[in-house]
Amino acid sequence: MKQLTNNIISIFVVVVVLFLILPLPTQLMDILIIINISLSIVILLITMNISDALEFSIFPSLLLVTTLFRLGLNVSSTRLILSNGGYAGTVIKAFGQLITRGNIVIGIIIFLIIVLMQFIVITKGAERVAEVAARFTLDAMPGKQMAIDADLSSGLINEQESRIRREKVQRQADFYGAMDGATKIVKGDAVMSLIITLINFVAGLIIGIVQGGGDFAGVMQVYSIATIGDGLVSQLPALMISTATGMIVTRSVSEGSLNSDVLQQFKAQPRAIMVAGIVLLFLAAMPQTPHLALALVGVALVVLGRRGLLRMEKEKAELAVQQAEASEAAEPAKAPSENEYYKDINNIYSLLDVEPIEMEFGYSLIPLVDEARGGRLISRIVIFRRQYAQDMGFVVPSVRLHDSATLGTNQYVIKIKGEEVAKGEILVDYYLALEPVTPSGEIDGIETIEPAYGIPSRWILPESREMAEIYGYTVIDPLSVMLTHLSETIKKHVYELLDREETIRLVENLKKAAPQLVEETIPSLISYGLLEKILRSLLKEGIPIKNLGTIVETAADAMNNTRDADLITEAVRGALARTITRRFCEHGQLRVVTLDAEVEKQIVSSLTKNDQGVYLAMGADMMQLIVSQLGECVKKFAELNQTPIILTSPIIRVYLGRMLSQFYPNLYVLSFNEITTEIQIQALGNITMERKKETVDKG
Repeated sequence: MKQLTNNIISIFVVVVVLFLILPLPTQLMDILIIINISLSIVILLITMNISDALEFSIFPSLLLVTTLFRLGLNVSSTRLILSNGGYAGTVIKAFGQLITRGNIVIGIIIFLIIVLMQFIVITKGAERVAEVAARFTLDAMPGKQMAIDADLSSGLINEQESRIRREKVQRQADFYGAMDGATKIVKGDAVMSLIITLINFVAGLIIGIVQGGGDFAGVMQVYSIATIGDGLVSQLPALMISTATGMIVTRSVSEGSLNSDVLQQFKAQPRAIMVAGIVLLFLAAMPQTPHLALALVGVALVVLGRRGLLRMEKEKAELAVQQAEASEAAEPAKAPSENEYYKDINNIYSLLDVEPIEMEFGYSLIPLVDEARGGRLISRIVIFRRQYAQDMGFVVPSVRLHDSATLGTNQYVIKIKGEEVAKGEILVDYYLALEPVTPSGEIDGIETIEPAYGIPSRWILPESREMAEIYGYTVIDPLSVMLTHLSETIKKHVYELLDREETIRLVENLKKAAPQLVEETIPSLISYGLLEKILRSLLKEGIPIKNLGTIVETAADAMNNTRDADLITEAVRGALARTITRRFCEHGQLRVVTLDAEVEKQIVSSLTKNDQGVYLAMGADMMQLIVSQLGECVKKFAELNQTPIILTSPIIRVYLGRMLSQFYPNLYVLSFNEITTEIQIQALGNITMERKKETVDKG
């Protein structure tokens, strides 16, 4: 039974095809005609009550099935009309008599009006709307995909939401493309109905007069009623399906069902209703007009419009009262004076609190922060925190924002744990134009340096923005400049924000997914202090700690061989090779600076161990040699707009990285075992001992 239900549509289509061959009794024909009309009404009502066309995505296929059903009934009814002397059942006869009312000419005219109205107005219009909707949907598809990618990269949506939105965009394109073709079926059905009606009428006259020997008037009466009735029971469902087609392809801008949208949008325009009523009353006062009908409709419209206007005014008044009450409730109690507040010694302790991240700004920058004035900095920070947590596995603490009278009106300061680490200046009414390497032209502006990356820039007026983009400048709004500086500063100092409390919180979160691993390793094998040191080291060098389970498991295994935190961290980095490769590689290629074998030997020989651990005791000449050659290589990376990377052996990676960070803070030092084998490595430079030898020869 279940299998039969699952294949009911397939069986129905096969049965409809049989209608074209097998004759049907008139009683069954009556039932099938009523089913056809009922099905058309249901489809029309569904299209009026959906808010999105994809809620009725089977409509194109259903359109084909209902058209085939209707044509099958047409063929069967034609067979009955021509073989039964013009009788094809009570339904067709009743509809024919209802239209003709004893006058065949009037019946034919009304029938033709209905058919032509469907063919010329509704079917033609639905076909055109579907065609335009399909073309516009396909044209807009790349832009929609780019918008989804932009929302995903900015953190407004997650991967799952982006996948759902992409699928919806694809389904919309497929649906409107199918509707474009399906409307051609509706058009063909209307043409076929006219042909079948003409065949019924002409063939009926021939059969009735030539074969039956009846008189022209009697035959005309019988076959015209049957033909008009048959055409009507076919055209009424076709008319409703055509209307449903037009409904469903025009649901692109609606927010609810057609019923709710019409009522809501008409209620929102009570003045228009009142004006229409007044116009009708004015017409009713004119001579030789239907005074009563115009007056009744006019009064009704005026009353409806007036009631709608009073309702809107009442809602506005209630909303104003609610807002006033909310503002009164939100109004803080009168704050005590500063001296009174600090009389309580417990309140003085609040002065000792240090915020993890703090941002102070001058008076002119308040509109960028204050949400009441349309400021969007807070919402953008929330997006950044969410995206950073997804990428790096660390939750950035809340940023405390407040104005400061000690700063200039356009200045801001970023503090980490109470100490200033970065500052900048923003011109709110300007745009920042980042200068390209070779600009196509000069543009007037105030010269400055972009605070986050140190790029030469200019503050330009809004009207110069378009010209600056033509010249190749990258134009950024003031809010994005400040947010980028804040986010880059946080990324640079994020390792300082990982404290013992946050480490415990991360472990507790890991315990939900891997309780056995945490129970066996923390804190019995790996102390919270050691784990904090490992995680800090990873974050400092831009390595995500999202895969905390792998980090803990690898660290626990490494504890069997060493207790040195640096060596344990190196083992962890090796286990995170895929993560590190994805973090630094672009398009399967990694551009690096390599070290000559002789240089690596010199560095290894410079490693010295004491009670505090291993450190690099390198001579000044050797250090100068490496730093000077590295400076030339860094310039090549700058030309390619890429982060400079040195690739070394695992033994010296951590120690060389610490030394070079004093000279090149944005440099990354990676080891060979941190890069997966499928990555193509391209060396942009090689540090050798040649310069040192030249220096010795000259000496």
